[in-house]
Amino acid sequence: MSLFIASLNSGSNGNCYYIGNGHEAVLVDAGISCRETEKRMLRLGLNIRKVKAIFVSHEHSDHISGIPVLAKKYQLPVYITRPTLQQGGLTLDENLVFPFAAFQPIQIGELQITAFPKMHDAADPYSFIVTCQGVTVGIFTDIGIACGQVIGHFSQCHAAFLEANYDDAMLDAGGYPYHLKRRIRGGNGHLSNKQAVELFIAHRPPYMSHLLLSHLSKNNNDPKLVQELFENCAGETTIVVASRYQETPVFEITLSKPQAVEITGIAVNHYQPTLF
Repeated sequence: MSLFIASLNSGSNGNCYYIGNGHEAVLVDAGISCRETEKRMLRLGLNIRKVKAIFVSHEHSDHISGIPVLAKKYQLPVYITRPTLQQGGLTLDENLVFPFAAFQPIQIGELQITAFPKMHDAADPYSFIVTCQGVTVGIFTDIGIACGQVIGHFSQCHAAFLEANYDDAMLDAGGYPYHLKRRIRGGNGHLSNKQAVELFIAHRPPYMSHLLLSHLSKNNNDPKLVQELFENCAGETTIVVASRYQETPVFEITLSKPQAVEITGIAVNHYQPTLF
């Protein structure tokens, strides 16, 4: 069985990542509005009714702002830790709140979602891996350093969403105050292009078919720079820079690398333009 993945939005203005098979799907974070989530999924031919849960990485607004309306409208379980719920100030129906713990897999249909702690300046932050019949996708954003947990999980992924937040030179030359620059590049801030590419070169598995570079800074990074940096060492891995303004195509992730096809003007991978 394949996993289908897409970034619905990625950046400080909102983050939302789709991972699913042909029967069910989950969202990791929902930092764009319910209406915008619906519009972008519809454009991709993704059936929002097949989303069965939302998993929350941490409480920052660009990861949670769309959750209350989306969860209520579609009665979606929200997997969130109590510290994240409290610090985020989310108002959710109690029957939709499902706390989770690190390293304890959660089964959503045929999808298995496992959380693990990450280094970020939030109350109780987590990254996730999603697995289905041997195919593994990781979501690694908002991380200050590539710690042992990130390295270990990244090295098992057939595809991954990986943060490449800032370019060191652009951050140094930019207008951010010193304390904010220090926060961004600190151990609990964000992953730089250099840190991300070092992780990719050293620890990507040979079967990684897609890398979606995520959470790029608007002021301290350049999508073209990031694309070129990673393509220079990509090998057989398809490099995609996730946009802060629009959704990516849907990519099919299998145990072997798929071939992209063009359907209705959207590059996807063996993907049928029907609501699935």
